[in-house]
Amino acid sequence: MSRFGAEQIISLRWDVRRENPPNALWGSNGVAFGPDGRLHVAQYLAGQISAVDVESGDVEVVVPLDGPVRSPDDLAFGADGSMYITDLNPGLVWRRTPAGEFSVVAEGLRCPNGITCVGDRLFVNEMYQDGRVFELFPGGGAPAVLTDGLAMGNAMQLGPDGLLYYPHMMTGEVWRISPEGGTPELVAEQVHQPVAVRFDRGGELVVVSRGVEGIVTRFDGRGSRSLTTTGIAGLDNAAFDDENRMLVSSFASGGLTRIDFDDRPRPIVPRGFSGPFDVTADERGRWYATDHFRLGTATGELGGEAGGMLISELGGFAHGVVADGELLHLTSQFGDVRTYDPAAATVRVRATGLAEPGGVAVGADGALVVAETGAGRVSSIDRDDVVTVLADGLDGPVDVAVGAAGECYVSDQRAGQVRRLSDGGADVVADGLAEPQGITWRDGELFVVEAGRRRLLAIDPGTGEHRVEAEELPVGPPPGSKPTERVPVTAPGIPGQPRAFAGITAAPDGSLLLAAGGEGTVLRLSRG
Repeated sequence: MSRFGAEQIISLRWDVRRENPPNALWGSNGVAFGPDGRLHVAQYLAGQISAVDVESGDVEVVVPLDGPVRSPDDLAFGADGSMYITDLNPGLVWRRTPAGEFSVVAEGLRCPNGITCVGDRLFVNEMYQDGRVFELFPGGGAPAVLTDGLAMGNAMQLGPDGLLYYPHMMTGEVWRISPEGGTPELVAEQVHQPVAVRFDRGGELVVVSRGVEGIVTRFDGRGSRSLTTTGIAGLDNAAFDDENRMLVSSFASGGLTRIDFDDRPRPIVPRGFSGPFDVTADERGRWYATDHFRLGTATGELGGEAGGMLISELGGFAHGVVADGELLHLTSQFGDVRTYDPAAATVRVRATGLAEPGGVAVGADGALVVAETGAGRVSSIDRDDVVTVLADGLDGPVDVAVGAAGECYVSDQRAGQVRRLSDGGADVVADGLAEPQGITWRDGELFVVEAGRRRLLAIDPGTGEHRVEAEELPVGPPPGSKPTERVPVTAPGIPGQPRAFAGITAAPDGSLLLAAGGEGTVLRLSRG
């Protein structure tokens, strides 16, 4: 089900089809059963919270993306039915009453993430190096620090022994502490990339891994452990229903999956893209899409679930991508540009410290051309990894394209323009556009995603004249919503949210591939 409802893409010149299904859960993080019996899912990337009927898979948005919560990462329910939400980027903890009223419980925390309720008491930890565990007081009063020194905390829960259990994500450990404070105690070490600590209905400790393999570790009453590999990359959290069935979320691909330890995982809400942001196709026509946490592909083994590599394997939050023979060049919102060889599984760093690099293209001389949105410039990276500024003084360059004669074009989202780079400057080709983002060259024309009007334009680079190729594209936020400003990615270890980017590319067969980040699909436009 697309977030754009039943709207149909309109095009008189192209046949449009989706390469993969839309994503109903835009990334999925913290999960908790609410008083209504539905599983509530915090969606950090979407900035919203949804409720899922775990029997039917029906999804309903209960905290929309244009509400006060900017980046919900985990949630818990109090004894009175209030929902408590960690808002990671602003460092807030919210309370939402059963009547739907919001208030701030705590502010000034550093990446608050794991949250749990113990009767009328509320506890939160920080996903931060040297993070802390707090007790918060919704009725008033300063937070009480139970302990510090966490190597990035995350989902935690009260154990049957009355102690709070929580992970150290960076050291592979599980710790516990009394709700009254005191000295923390190490419970387990060498746990595979722990991200969530949970107890099933029988009181057994279960730890979820955030790694590529999707490992779930179970501890029996004697402390022995057993491992189950789910194959779900980027697990984030888990909950057990009344029948002791385990339901897991994935920060990397969203969705909701039931884990049966003696059978295959069963999708409750299918996984999918949480973007995608940019898309490219290699010489054989195989496409790749950047999805913030992953690099997704069109291959059968990944299929409609749009799986892919996690950021740890590519070094950063992937945003722009372009194919170059057998290689892929990617930009990261950490400021890196990297070249990835899928066959050899090797990565080469080409540049670091760029200012919010976005779209990337390969120039006629083999150099990479990169739009640096944060610096208002376009830069080149030659074969020896020397960075040269080609043009600056732009308002908000998002994407770049290279024409048949090697000339470079750039979409400037904030200025509403498409420009052609020239010696020492950037000449205006087209003006008056509404948030132009993705741009590509095909058969003597520029194809530009006009995200502000949800249209695809074909632009004559000589005259600037344009025509509308497609309308009602599922790009940007859903109609009627006004998302709050996102906190950008700034540095490794400090979570941020991706900038809007609807990329486009020309495939070898003459079709166009468009990253429809509003609904989680890649669109293929073929001549009708």
